[in-house]
Amino acid sequence: DQEALFDRNVFKMSILGLKKKQPKTFKVKVITMDAEMEFSCEVKWKGKDLFDLVCRTVGLRETWFFGLRYTVKDTYAWLKPDKRVLDQEVPKDSPITFNFLAKFFPEKVEEELVQEITQHLFFLQVKKQILDEEIFCSPEASVLLASYAVQAKYGDYDPNFHKPGFLAQDELLPKTVSIQYQMTADMWEEKITAWYAEHRGLARDEAEMEYLKIAQDLEMYGVSYFEITQNKRDTNLLLGVDAQGLHIYSPNSKLTPNKSFPWSGIRNISYSEKEFTIKPLDKKKDVFKFYSSQLRVNKLILQLCIGNHDLFMRRRKVDSIEVQQMKAQAKEEKARKKMERQILAREKQMREEAERAKEEMERRLFQLQDEARLANEALLRSEETADLLAEKAQIAEEEAKLLAHKAAEAEQERQRLEVAAMKTKEEKRLMEQKMREAEQLAVKLVEQSERRLKEADHLKQDLTEAKDAERRAKQKLLEITKTTYPVQRGKPGLAVSHSNVRMSHSCNVISVIDA
Repeated sequence: DQEALFDRNVFKMSILGLKKKQPKTFKVKVITMDAEMEFSCEVKWKGKDLFDLVCRTVGLRETWFFGLRYTVKDTYAWLKPDKRVLDQEVPKDSPITFNFLAKFFPEKVEEELVQEITQHLFFLQVKKQILDEEIFCSPEASVLLASYAVQAKYGDYDPNFHKPGFLAQDELLPKTVSIQYQMTADMWEEKITAWYAEHRGLARDEAEMEYLKIAQDLEMYGVSYFEITQNKRDTNLLLGVDAQGLHIYSPNSKLTPNKSFPWSGIRNISYSEKEFTIKPLDKKKDVFKFYSSQLRVNKLILQLCIGNHDLFMRRRKVDSIEVQQMKAQAKEEKARKKMERQILAREKQMREEAERAKEEMERRLFQLQDEARLANEALLRSEETADLLAEKAQIAEEEAKLLAHKAAEAEQERQRLEVAAMKTKEEKRLMEQKMREAEQLAVKLVEQSERRLKEADHLKQDLTEAKDAERRAKQKLLEITKTTYPVQRGKPGLAVSHSNVRMSHSCNVISVIDA
C-alpha cells in the first residue's frame, strides 16, 4: 500500500511538472504597411486583446476600420475579436504572422478619417493596391496620384535638390501603365515631376489626403471580390462587398456591376451552408440567391457584410462622444500644425532670405576683396608709375629746360633768319629787278645782236660788192692805164702814183675810182 501511495504521488508530481513546463505565452509578428512588430501574447488572449495591443502600439484610435488578417489554406481570414487567438484557424508557425490592414473603407475619406495615423495607413494600403493592380487606375490618374505620393515623401519640389533621376528607385506607377505607352522611365519621371512641382506647400498629411480623395472615386476602391454562382455548378459571377452595398459583376469585368444592392435597400442577408440570400427592403423585388465555393468564404462574406452595414448605419447617426472628441482634437491638432507650418514656412522663408542675403554679402565680400586686391595692385602699379613718372618728370623738366634753351636759340635763329629773310627778300627783289633788267638787256642785246648780224650781213654784202667794184675798178684802171699812160721805166712818179692808188683803195674805193 505504501508503495502504491508513493507511485500515485510520483505520478501527480510528474503531471504537475508537465503543466508547469507548458508555455503560457506565444510569439506573434504583426506586419503593418510601414513596420513589423513582435509581441509576446498570453495563451488565454482573445483576438480583441491582441488587436487592442497593436492599436495602442501604433497609436490608433479609429480602430473600427482595421483588423488582423491571416492566411488560411488558399484564402484569408480576419481574426475574430471575441474568440481566443489560438482557438482560431491561425497558422501554427512561431511567431504567428498577422497583417494589420484596413478591413472596411470609408465612404468619404475627408470626413471620416480623423487621425493622421489612420490617413497614413489608408494611404499606404491603397497605394500598394493600386501599384499591385488590385485597384484599376487609368494612366492619367496614376501620374497624378504618383505626384501626390512624391509630395508626401519628399516635400516641396526643389529643382536644385531634386535632380533628374531622383525617382529612379521609387515604384510609383502600375506596371501595366508603365508598359502601355512607349515611354522611358525618364519620360514618366518628367511627367510626374511636372505635377509634383504644382503641389508646393502641401504637408505630408495633406498630400496623402489628396491622394485618397482621388483614389476613393476609382471603381475598385474598397471593394472585396468573391467568386459566386447563381447555381451550384457554374462559377460565372463576382460578388463585390464595399461601403455602399453589394454588387454583382461579370467575371471579366470588375469595374461596372451588373446589379447593385445598396445597404439602404437590403432588408436581410442570410446564408445556409454555401447558399446566400439577399432580401431587398422592397418586397416587390425578387430575392437574390447565390452560392460560394466554401463555407469559410461564406463566413467571410457575411462578416464583411455585417461590418460594412454597421458602419453604413453609424455614418448616418450622430457621432459618438468619443468620435466628437477625436474630431475636436484632430481639428485643434490640424489648426496647431497649420500654425506651426505657417511659422515654419515663415522661418524657412526668413532663413532662405537670410541665406540669400548671406550669399549676396559673401558674393559682395568676395567682389570687394577682388576689388581691393585689384585696387592694391593698381596702387602698387600707380606707385611704380608715380616713381617712373617722377623720374620721367625730372627728365622731362631737364628736357624742357634744354628745349627752352633750344627754343631761345631757335627764337634767336628765327629772328636772325627773319632778318636774313627780310634781307634775302630785299636781295631777291633786287635780284629779280636785276634779272628783269638783265632780261631786258639780254633782249636788247639779242636785238642788237640781230641788228649787228644784219649789219654784218650788209657789211659782208657791201664788202663783196666793194671787192667786185675794186676788181672792176682795177680792171678798168689797168685798162685805162694801158691806154692813156704807156709804161715808162725809170720814172718813179708813176710808181708812187700806183701806191697811192692801192692805199686809197684800202680806205675808200669810190675815191680811187673818182681819181
